[in-house]
Amino acid sequence: MTPPFRSLLAHLLAGVALATASIAWAQAPAPETVPAMVAESPDSGTMKRADKDMLRVLETMQALGAKPIESRTVEEARTQPSPGDAVRALLKAEGKDPVALMAAMKVSKKDMTYPISGGTQPLRIYMPEGSGSGPLPVVVYYHGGGWVIADLDTYEASAMALARKANAIVVSVEYRHAPENKFPAAHEDAFAAYKWVLANAGQFGGDPARVAVAGESAGGNLAANVAIMARDGNVQAPVHMVLVYPVGGTDLTTPSYVANQNAMPLSKAAIGWFVDKTLAKPEDAKSPMLNLTTMADLKGLPPATIINAEIDPLFSDGTMLVDKLKAAGVKTTHVTYKGMTHEFFGLDAVVADAKTAQDVAARDLKAAFGAR
Repeated sequence: MTPPFRSLLAHLLAGVALATASIAWAQAPAPETVPAMVAESPDSGTMKRADKDMLRVLETMQALGAKPIESRTVEEARTQPSPGDAVRALLKAEGKDPVALMAAMKVSKKDMTYPISGGTQPLRIYMPEGSGSGPLPVVVYYHGGGWVIADLDTYEASAMALARKANAIVVSVEYRHAPENKFPAAHEDAFAAYKWVLANAGQFGGDPARVAVAGESAGGNLAANVAIMARDGNVQAPVHMVLVYPVGGTDLTTPSYVANQNAMPLSKAAIGWFVDKTLAKPEDAKSPMLNLTTMADLKGLPPATIINAEIDPLFSDGTMLVDKLKAAGVKTTHVTYKGMTHEFFGLDAVVADAKTAQDVAARDLKAAFGAR
């Protein structure tokens, strides 16, 4: 483990019972080369590097009162302004009705539940209207939030966009959150939801033979793990994986963690906050489920599309995961958006690159569905 990260965690998690687990989080080796796109100074300079669309969102978040996640309690972090709130504020300032814009997408939604051990969890089914007859392909979508914050509503724009653009039913999955339910509760729920969709797709107009997975950030990690669990459990594999700035490893000393340690809206310190809330015991930091880039077996997984943001501590996670997937023989598409930050994917109402990224994801999903 590298000495700089010991110092970081000592600063972040002093006095916390899981300090040992968080130290173990950094034991994976850093990549040998530094991608040119992230070879910058450690102060991040997000506001100077962000493109004009992304900058407006970040400035509006600040104006609404958003604070660094690591400075908040769990409840405060769950209720403070999000990038989606900033988008709605910007639209209203331009005289546009966010609700009317969502309705114009012509995507209906229905709330349901799926069974987990000891109870149920919510999910939301998004159906593109006017999609014609016959069963539609299905995307099982997992939202982000570091396994601690956010919910179906927070990431609704992403799910609706994928439904409309991929002409597919999107099942957006809620899962148990930490710290109330520690790792691997969210991963267990994610797989339970996937199996529920396979068994029940026909009941809501879906084609169980054409099911893909998608996720953002922590949700990207969940989506990849669902594909791994399906392979290992002899369960039908997803036809494709869309992984948007996924959590790929447990090394917080990668080039992008250094270059973007103070990035907005996700910083290195915020990741440390999520780590503290999520891990149940020190050994959890060594799990292959959290170490996709260094410890997981990725052979035999379905094709993947990985979408990265330049100004993001997780940028290196994405690039390392691309390399690991390709080395395992998995067909992988990789796109990085300069001037974009973490959480940009669902901000298409005001961020042009979000529309483009969604189009890339939809294109690859449609190709996978057509091939099947």
